[in-house]
Amino acid sequence: MSAAEEKGKSSTEAGAKESRDPEQIREDIEQTREELGETVAAVAEKTDVKRQAQAKAEELKGQAGAKAKELSDKAKEVAPDSAAEGVQQAQQLAKENPMPLAFAGVFLAGVVFGRLLSR
Repeated sequence: MSAAEEKGKSSTEAGAKESRDPEQIREDIEQTREELGETVAAVAEKTDVKRQAQAKAEELKGQAGAKAKELSDKAKEVAPDSAAEGVQQAQQLAKENPMPLAFAGVFLAGVVFGRLLSR
């Protein structure tokens, strides 16, 4: 037997072994259609720029909200509870650092004096 005859015989045997009834073929076709549909839907979703932009905007909005809450909480921790407490903190700071406060006072007095003279 020649190589071509053997190849033809093995293809025929493979075809005979693979012969399926029409119902199996229909099931395979239906499964392939479902897979193709899922693939097309996935590709369409990836190419929907508007939807991707909206999703990214929602993500960023959530991150910004979380950051704002975090900063608000930090500000509440640092800020005094009342005006009297704020005054006490300012007085304590002035007692601890008198020189910068004195320089700021002299500068402010100079600005006010300069404005008064320019009138």
